[in-house]
Amino acid sequence: MYLKKFLSALLLCVATSAGHAYAFDLPPDLATPAHQSLFTQSSHSRSADTKSKILTQYSNWEGTRYLYGGHSHHGIDCSALMQEIFRGAVDMQLPRTTGEQILRGHHVARGNLKPGDLVFFQTSPGTRHVGVYVGNHEFIHASKMKGVTISSLDNRYWNSHYETSRRILALA
Repeated sequence: MYLKKFLSALLLCVATSAGHAYAFDLPPDLATPAHQSLFTQSSHSRSADTKSKILTQYSNWEGTRYLYGGHSHHGIDCSALMQEIFRGAVDMQLPRTTGEQILRGHHVARGNLKPGDLVFFQTSPGTRHVGVYVGNHEFIHASKMKGVTISSLDNRYWNSHYETSRRILALA
């Protein structure tokens, strides 16, 4: 009884004194039902913040042509774009290749994607493509045909070539 009151009081103190959403990283089952909505709001606001930062980075690269091995506004490939987006959005250094990026973080089911998750595609034998999920079944990537763009996971091509997803951000 005292432990439950103590945890509730502690949670309330943390919630009111912390200036950042990370204050709610306790598992929701530790909160009373009245406090559980705080966890949901926190998770939602972190996802929205992540999405906003990623879209800001996208606006810096939108339309840049695809160039295999490229890493500049003259041309960029998919894995270099992920490096640039994550460096600019959350100050995270990603490895250079899709083969290295796919080993980061942990697997997340396609139905549980959140903004900031990496999505991987097997475009041909031995060839992978990577993008970053931004919500609503959409992802940012460097397309060979369109350059840096936003595409739908529901598109027949991307749907049929989808391989896996990885969550690399604790706040995603």
